[in-house]
Amino acid sequence: MKRKRPTRKRGLQKKKKRSKPAQNARIVRWNPDANDVQRSVVKLVLTLVELIRKLMERQAIRRMDEKTLTAAETEAVGRALMEIEQTIRDIGVRFDLKPEDLNLDLAALKLL
Repeated sequence: MKRKRPTRKRGLQKKKKRSKPAQNARIVRWNPDANDVQRSVVKLVLTLVELIRKLMERQAIRRMDEKTLTAAETEAVGRALMEIEQTIRDIGVRFDLKPEDLNLDLAALKLL
């Protein structure tokens, strides 16, 4: 015995009407000020650079503890990290960003 396909109900064949948004609903649009956008991008980039700097600093400390860096390499790495940190601060000052604004919670990266 063959099974018959179920027939579609008439109500399902009709197109559903799209509901209109409430008349009183407020439409929110993003009209950013150019300075705000630039500051936000700088904040994001500096935050990422600061994260990388901190990771590099941790790696340098680990290598110092394991004595895999010479004294000259340790000095060069230390100077480079301090210079990066100062550059981050200088750029941050131009955009009214404090070091606290560039902070990330590194708890998840504790093992790095």
